[in-house]
Amino acid sequence: MKRALGVCYYPEHWPEEIWAEDAVRMAETGLTWVRIGEFAWSRMEPVPGTLDLDWLDRAIEILGQAGLKVVMGTPTATPPRWMLERHPDMLALDAEGRPRGFGSRRHYCFSHEGYREESARITRILAERYGQNPHVAAWQTDNEFGCHDTTYSYSDAARAGFRNWLSDRYGQIDNLNKAWGNVFWSMEYRTYGEIDVPNLTVTEPNPAHVLDFKRFSSDQVVAFNRIQTEIIRAHSAAPIIHNFMGRTVEFDHFAVGEDLDIASWDSYPLGFLDLRSDEGDAWKRRYMRQGDPDFQAFHHDLYRATGKGRWWIMEQQPGPVNWAPHNPAPLKGMPRLWAWEAFAHGAETVCYFRWRQAPYAQEQMHAGLLRPDSAPAPALADAAQVARELQDAPEAGCADAPVGLVFDYEAAWAWATQPQSIEFDYFRLVFETYRALRRAGLSVDILPPDVADLSAYKMVAAPGMLHWRPAFLDALATFEGQALLGPRTGSKTAEMSIPVPLPPALPGIDVTVSRVESLRPDAPVALADGGAFRFWREELEGTAEVVERAEDGLPALMRSGNLWYCGGWADPDAMRRIVGRVTDAAGLQTLDLPEGLRIRDSGGRRYLFNYEASTQSLSGIAGLDGFGTEIAPAGVAWTDL
Repeated sequence: MKRALGVCYYPEHWPEEIWAEDAVRMAETGLTWVRIGEFAWSRMEPVPGTLDLDWLDRAIEILGQAGLKVVMGTPTATPPRWMLERHPDMLALDAEGRPRGFGSRRHYCFSHEGYREESARITRILAERYGQNPHVAAWQTDNEFGCHDTTYSYSDAARAGFRNWLSDRYGQIDNLNKAWGNVFWSMEYRTYGEIDVPNLTVTEPNPAHVLDFKRFSSDQVVAFNRIQTEIIRAHSAAPIIHNFMGRTVEFDHFAVGEDLDIASWDSYPLGFLDLRSDEGDAWKRRYMRQGDPDFQAFHHDLYRATGKGRWWIMEQQPGPVNWAPHNPAPLKGMPRLWAWEAFAHGAETVCYFRWRQAPYAQEQMHAGLLRPDSAPAPALADAAQVARELQDAPEAGCADAPVGLVFDYEAAWAWATQPQSIEFDYFRLVFETYRALRRAGLSVDILPPDVADLSAYKMVAAPGMLHWRPAFLDALATFEGQALLGPRTGSKTAEMSIPVPLPPALPGIDVTVSRVESLRPDAPVALADGGAFRFWREELEGTAEVVERAEDGLPALMRSGNLWYCGGWADPDAMRRIVGRVTDAAGLQTLDLPEGLRIRDSGGRRYLFNYEASTQSLSGIAGLDGFGTEIAPAGVAWTDL
């Protein structure tokens, strides 16, 4: 499949007289795809039951006549104001019991049956009208599930849905009481009707109760999305997409992806660096105009996995955004680099957000490819350059990676529920492992926790995985590569209890976690070979080989055959060394890349990206011989493998 560029467009925001001119300019820039419709419900149905879709018909025809392919979005992320008159209880409630009200977007509860029916109705109307339209070549469901902390709702609808979900899961109420350990603090229930959503308790609620509520909430997102995908598939053969977000873990994206043909995500490197990075101020200053060198790549690999190999970027940052604490402009050339990095990780399409900057409302400070006066913004030239370069590019795809890294959404929910350390964040733990692998020049595949086949990999890592899935255990038992596990891997049951035998209780390696402690960030435990454990440390027992020790003499890294267990949260120096030990044992060829340089092998090419704001010398860096002597700021280069 040929790689392509696209853009997000809102014809309802602009006079109809300029639609044709916009479409021609898009095509002349080299764009192929245009996403429309996802926020336009009030224009599609201005009065309940009264449709106005003629303008949408004309917009699709104008775009199609210019040679553009349309991604039709369902508008369910922005229900119109009249919807509240029909369903005044459709709003989600936050953990404090306050309504998430009208006046922006995503103001609905996933569990509200009335709103689900309304969403199905408008989806059916669009699918019936445009399902066979030759210009509508893909669909997007809703927009950014979970954005603005909207996965969890504590409404009456959520409470009723949760009780039904629990009844289906546990059957007899005694089964639930036993699974949750409700004998503790006299929390036992007589009926499911006594169970509430886990908020507004005097102190922390039962962690098993919270984890199940998070599972339920995730399943509600899956069910909401499935309603739309089933309707669309009944009327259209075009692929169905959803656009996920960065560092959003409140629902299981693998589960949502089962109902999609293509996964996508919305990539805002500068906004995410400022708002969602764990790094310090010096790091953020260094990369303030480029973004974190690994954050985008991690999500590319994650969403390639949730899309079962097919994935897009539905929204690519073109300039300053409007929603971060600080919103700098990208370094010249970064919109090109971001697009090429996505393609190197297997993206089929990269769509810039948006075509023209809006002069009003919440996002008026969010840049587009055009300024509000229709003059070119800086990123338009980047998009045109990428479009020209794509003409000679290989087909979309991604080379097999030698390393697999497990990402477990349930673990993210569990460790947020009972972190035992204010700094213990599952996403950060996995991401820092990924960063160490990338610094070693390795390509990585993200894997679900129930992955059943590891035979394609020379190394697999599964830090912090909540509990053992049978399929993964079976895969490990026959795995011939090297597996790096811990900390906290397999440390709970599915019901959020400590298992006996004590963790990790993994056949093939005699290691027992006898005690854990969380560490102050200013009191790490030094390791004898350098670096330290920070935030989290486990005391390990057993007959497995001790590969590394802490300076106090206690085991830090243990090994039996191809199974390695790390008993703490390694800082970057220790993480790189530990990863190096495992990759050496796996026979992997690694590099020692400078901080801001990254590579990715894909489609018969090796791509090189410079995230630094200065020219970088490549002389003497092993593995980069084919790239010349230097690479420019925001530079992208490639060579045949």
